[in-house]
Amino acid sequence: MDSATERLDSIRSRIERAHARFGAPIVPGVSRDAPPEAVTLVAVSKTFGVEAIRPFLEAGQRVFGENRVQEAQAKWPGLRASYEGIELHLIGPLQSNKAREAVALFDVIETVDRDKIAVALKAEMQKQARQPRLLVQVNIGLEPQKAGIAPAEAVAFVRRCTQVHGLAIDGLMAIPPEGVAPGPYFAQLAMLGREAGTAVLSMGMSGDFETAIAMGATHVRVGSALFGSRG
Repeated sequence: MDSATERLDSIRSRIERAHARFGAPIVPGVSRDAPPEAVTLVAVSKTFGVEAIRPFLEAGQRVFGENRVQEAQAKWPGLRASYEGIELHLIGPLQSNKAREAVALFDVIETVDRDKIAVALKAEMQKQARQPRLLVQVNIGLEPQKAGIAPAEAVAFVRRCTQVHGLAIDGLMAIPPEGVAPGPYFAQLAMLGREAGTAVLSMGMSGDFETAIAMGATHVRVGSALFGSRG
């Protein structure tokens, strides 16, 4: 198996090539904007332990994604004590009763998807004087098993988060349905982001991140291509 450094270099090279090649996406009905200056790689370390993560930290990766608050609590405080500059993203569903822990631990919460969560996060951010960056998760394929707000409600929800709940929303996140071409879903998320006036688009995973970059992704979440398959 390739080393962590080799796998990381390979994915970074593919991200850079896709970003250089595609530039800003063309979305019907939406003006062509400048592409993001760079695409951030979020290494998805969910289900992997400290010893699997450490080689990627040694190789220079600093942005990681975790699905569960409790799992992240068991791994990352110790790693942060050993490595500077870590940025931790929550990319899994958040329950309101975990808002306190999430605000304390994560630098970016990508899964804001309902008013109850928005209220809980605002309260905890005020209590802790901590301001993690926030993304709204969109259920872009309207899949009942997935979290996220419906696409038709996404722009209004972003505005409600800012105007009613007093939260700064940086962008949108989505996971397209499996087994279908992801491009149209990425393009739809990009259009929603522009309508909402947000800058960040977290979309694209190991199998489709280059397509996501072509559609304007600013963040891609890559797990299996770095860490291997999960048990």
